[in-house]
Amino acid sequence: MATKVLLLALAICRLIVTVGLEMVAVPTEVLRLGIEGELSLDRRDVERASNDFGKLRRAEPLAVVHPASAEDIVRVIQTAYEWGYGLTVSARGHGHSINGQAQSSKGVVIEMSSERRRTSAAATTKVNEKERYVEVWGGELWIQVLRATLEYGLAPMSWTDYLYLSVGGTLSNAGISGQTFNHGPQISNVLELDVVTGKGELLTCSNERNSKLFHAVLGGLGQFGIITRARIALEPAPHRVRWIRVLYSNFAVFTKDQEFLISLHGKPARQRFDYVEGFVIVDEGLINNWRSSFFSPSNPVKISSLKADGGVLYCLEIAKNYREGDADIIDQEIESLLNKLDFIPSSVFTTDLSYVDFLDRVHKAELKLRAKSLWDVPHPWLNLFVPKSRIADFDRGVFKGILGNKTSGPILIYPMNKNKWDQRSSVVTPDEDVFYLVAFLRSALDTESLDYLTYQNRQILRFCDDADIGVKQYLPHYTTQEEWMDHFGDKWDQFYQRKMQFDPRRILATGQRIFMPFTSTTTITNDVM
Repeated sequence: MATKVLLLALAICRLIVTVGLEMVAVPTEVLRLGIEGELSLDRRDVERASNDFGKLRRAEPLAVVHPASAEDIVRVIQTAYEWGYGLTVSARGHGHSINGQAQSSKGVVIEMSSERRRTSAAATTKVNEKERYVEVWGGELWIQVLRATLEYGLAPMSWTDYLYLSVGGTLSNAGISGQTFNHGPQISNVLELDVVTGKGELLTCSNERNSKLFHAVLGGLGQFGIITRARIALEPAPHRVRWIRVLYSNFAVFTKDQEFLISLHGKPARQRFDYVEGFVIVDEGLINNWRSSFFSPSNPVKISSLKADGGVLYCLEIAKNYREGDADIIDQEIESLLNKLDFIPSSVFTTDLSYVDFLDRVHKAELKLRAKSLWDVPHPWLNLFVPKSRIADFDRGVFKGILGNKTSGPILIYPMNKNKWDQRSSVVTPDEDVFYLVAFLRSALDTESLDYLTYQNRQILRFCDDADIGVKQYLPHYTTQEEWMDHFGDKWDQFYQRKMQFDPRRILATGQRIFMPFTSTTTITNDVM
């Protein structure tokens, strides 16, 4: 314990030297600090915490904490809060952010998903089979949650496309995938949280208890507290999934069918699909890429042969979950639904796989890319919520305009129902009943392509601004106060007041670049970084 205390004292001293503050004695509160986990200054730990999946921004922390429990996080944040010289704290899950949102320059990064914590009591996932919920550590990965709940024949209802993300990380944003139209985002399926606020308070919160903190943290970008425990609703898990893809050459028909399918969210399961997504194809090479691999190599699909509108094709992805005993009737249910759609008749591609394999499909693609050294590269991703009323304008201006015929990665597009989102959360979405996610998931293999894709992202945002499309960024990245205030719109005042209540010294998640860290010489004002 003495070693851990010394390391933290050294880290804080290093902070003072780095930022040029007058050297003062380390307070006795720091010297008495003891955590059960590990506080590390090891270069490998620091380097890991300095980077993320995006590889677009690097920020080196002073120290990395591998907590054994929520109490360790409480001690770290209390120390930073009482110290008052700008020591910041960021929680890092799987490090899958794009623009350094989980980094902490001259601060402490808490590794929530650390393998070193796996044997601690906090790592235990608890399934309540009777009440149908699971309680998990905030740093647990969704793939681990799935494995634990399937032992009881249960599973969460709402997912992300990629399961190697932390529970706390996705709940700090929203957590969306093809089930969102029906069950809402992951934040709409949370029953209770344990949160360590920016004042070092460990609080349990829910709709009924500490509700203001509960709704602030959900989609709150890590600004109000670190999620240490989440209670997530479950449902009976299906055994298998019938996964179908069909193609469209007309955007209006494509969106009409997508919007029809999500309008069935209130229907019995037999009268709707369980998953609705889609993607845009502007590059023939992408139609059989890692995300589209179930198209038969012996029967390749050519954009030119399908008379694509403006050289662009649109692929609708739909899936039907079923249990082993229902295999005989699933074909009838699917046929009934497909008969109501207007896709290209010759373009139906179907595969059948286990529920786990379907949910974990992107990880299998990851392994292929890693084998080719194509995974650990810069990812200048851009995720936008586009209002339904302007999605056709977006198609003309971006898919058929700005993109050209080289995309460097998948472009997802699918609609969601706003009434499935709790407006009390911190998330902001377009003010329409239906809005689309458009996700540009591109990879840059060299500096030239990174510069090009970054410039193209700016072109897309500039087009949306000039055309007054009314988009909102998902996983937002801004650097000025004006941009953040515009992003939150009518929610900005509430967001700011919540920040002042739960993290008044602006200790948490400074990598988001929303608020300047507070120091003993700082006046609390409405400032961003």
